[in-house]
Amino acid sequence: MSGDPYAALGVTKTAAQEDIKKAYKKIARESHPDLNPGDPAAEARFKAAASAWELLKDPEKRGRFDRGEIDASGQETPERRFYREYAEGPEATYHTSRGYEDFQGYSDVFEDLFGARRGRPGGGAQGGFRMRGPDAHYSLEIGFLEAAKGATKRITLPGGGTLDVKIPEGLADGQVLRLRGKGGAGIGGGEPGDALVTVSVGTHPVFTRDGSDILVDLPISFDEAVLGAKVATPTIDGPVNLSVPKGATSGQVLRLRGRGVTVKGKAGDQLVSLKIVAPAKIDDELAEFMEGWRTRHRYDPRKGMV
Repeated sequence: MSGDPYAALGVTKTAAQEDIKKAYKKIARESHPDLNPGDPAAEARFKAAASAWELLKDPEKRGRFDRGEIDASGQETPERRFYREYAEGPEATYHTSRGYEDFQGYSDVFEDLFGARRGRPGGGAQGGFRMRGPDAHYSLEIGFLEAAKGATKRITLPGGGTLDVKIPEGLADGQVLRLRGKGGAGIGGGEPGDALVTVSVGTHPVFTRDGSDILVDLPISFDEAVLGAKVATPTIDGPVNLSVPKGATSGQVLRLRGRGVTVKGKAGDQLVSLKIVAPAKIDDELAEFMEGWRTRHRYDPRKGMV
């Protein structure tokens, strides 16, 4: 990291340790690459903040940086000694406080972000440099039933290539799928990055989802509610016959076990909420019947409410 770590976190040099921590968490929440796929500016902010936090979270490192003993990358600053001093001294040797061994001491954050690896073939000091490739971020919109039942979708890449994405059964809205090795190419023989696909699930005109359960509002007629009936009911696997009991009421919920979404091998249920719907037109026969029935069998469904 180069530059000012305080500026990267948006704090002053005199900021308290807790304020520095809060500033880092805020940037991490807002700018994490998984939450901002395809946004290079957000990714750059996140990386700069992570490097700044790696330096400033340690009071000893922070103090050394403030005194100019180490730079923003946490490396020792060159000692202010000149070649002439060494040449004229008892031992004319070149000296630096930043040898190869210091490079191996990069922070865990650097390792996580860039996947840097070094080796020393043959025991030599100049080992090869390998870097893991960058992750690629994509967004994918799929249908409600595709998420519930699983599917295979194809993404067209910016360069014209394609990438097949397997949607697992029971995928939830906003989940991120990781396709290992499908990201950017590595450097120096390093392993490729991954493809991170954020999935958005569309709505459905009939079904809604609550965890692994499917919710359905089912209209029924007067006579089906009063007399009971076998009613065709949609499910994500196709229609089934549902037994509506005699005297059913609006808002009553019936359960179809195992007709929900399967998540990790376990199927949820379908919850069917009944809704009594009056006929679009009340003809004379029905009106006459209901008037006679009300006269002989009046009842108050709101009893006790007032």
